[in-house]
Amino acid sequence: MSKSIALSLVLAASLGLAACGSHTENAANNAANAAENASNAADNAMNAAMNAADNAANAASNATNNVANAM
Repeated sequence: MSKSIALSLVLAASLGLAACGSHTENAANNAANAAENASNAADNAMNAAMNAADNAANAASNATNNVANAM
């Protein structure tokens, strides 16, 4: 949800700056790229956290299996 809000704000700012001329068009594109990069970084962080949680769950399962196999 925050990703869509951020992109909406960037698009609104981009349209406002695009009306001012080509120099500001580059600034608008840079702002849009920065927002996209931030969004991608957030997605990557979320994926890393999910992978870490999966790895922890797998480690717990492996430990349980090792105890069961040792009996």
